[in-house]
Amino acid sequence: MDQLFEFASHAITQFWRYTSFPNFTLGHVIMILIAFLFLFLAITKDYEPLLLVPIGFGILIGNIPFMQNAGLEVGIYEEGSVMNYLYFGVIRGIYPPLIFLGIGAMTDFSTLLSNPKLILLGAAAQLGIFGAYMIALQLGYSPEQAAAIGIIGGADGPTAIFIASKLAPYLVGAIAVSAYSYMALIPVIQPPIMKILTTKKERLIRMKPPRSVSKTEKVLFPILGLLFTTLVVPAAMPLLGMLFFGNILKESGVTKRLADTAKGALIDIVTILIGITVGASTQATTFLRAESLGIFALGAVAFAMATFGGVLFAKIMNLFLKEGNKINPLIGSAGVSAVPAAARVSNTIGLQYDKTNYLLMHAAAPNVAGVIGSAVAAGILLSFFMG
Repeated sequence: MDQLFEFASHAITQFWRYTSFPNFTLGHVIMILIAFLFLFLAITKDYEPLLLVPIGFGILIGNIPFMQNAGLEVGIYEEGSVMNYLYFGVIRGIYPPLIFLGIGAMTDFSTLLSNPKLILLGAAAQLGIFGAYMIALQLGYSPEQAAAIGIIGGADGPTAIFIASKLAPYLVGAIAVSAYSYMALIPVIQPPIMKILTTKKERLIRMKPPRSVSKTEKVLFPILGLLFTTLVVPAAMPLLGMLFFGNILKESGVTKRLADTAKGALIDIVTILIGITVGASTQATTFLRAESLGIFALGAVAFAMATFGGVLFAKIMNLFLKEGNKINPLIGSAGVSAVPAAARVSNTIGLQYDKTNYLLMHAAAPNVAGVIGSAVAAGILLSFFMG
């Protein structure tokens, strides 16, 4: 009987040690609360649910505590675990180009082609990337870390993951969660900055309708766009190559099945994988550090600077444009590459001041230009440090 009692006691003790309860820390509780916040914002506020639901649930998965070094192979950082294999696509930069393929297949560059000068707004918004890079350097981050953090200012999650995987793999989780968080919070972050920088008169500017763009222009754009951008910045080829490839699948008119797969099933699958693994990488024992908090703070600064750069440059352009050709500076904020959320915000703010002034089509031009711009900026930064 004593032996039976001893065996039962040992079995219960052993079972208890393998449960999550004795391995819980305050850090795990904090991260689980953050996961609840992400899910709340996604489900009740409809803030980028396709991103925040996978990431939020991934944070829950990553913060279920377990006994370390027990050979369970369940943690995302444990070699041989399923989550570790799925995370390989993040740390090796496999998922971001596939996301760009889908983005290219669903993007219509017509508005940009009809008013090419609006590409300058997409370029101006990259101020957030290089501004945050300079600030991060001043705060003591290494040049590689600063570059990876700065890319958050492009409001482009896949690009942030891609460059972080190359320059600062140990910061991928913090950078990715920061980038996607600010992308989801665009409707909250951008409007105050837009209103501060513009006058009521500027917000009421009506722009000329975009001209009709021929099929020939649409087909030539991804070909010439690829050659121009990648010949200048070859380091951006994995992202831009897939972006323009996806676009020619769409515009050629002869590969509809491939385009539909790229912008449908493929991008959905990769979004699920990238969201769940990025979320799971926020394991409290590795994620909750002063470094991560600094990245979140710098990400907010980068995003604000990007919005500032786009709106301000639109105002500068108006100094040189004739009456009737002026740009509504509200669309400058869409120069960040969060497609199509940033363009929608521009349109929403414009409608608040004139219910008949629809800016969505105009804002789409700097928005898609921002996608190209952030990838080019990433390539430039990579060329600095990958030699």
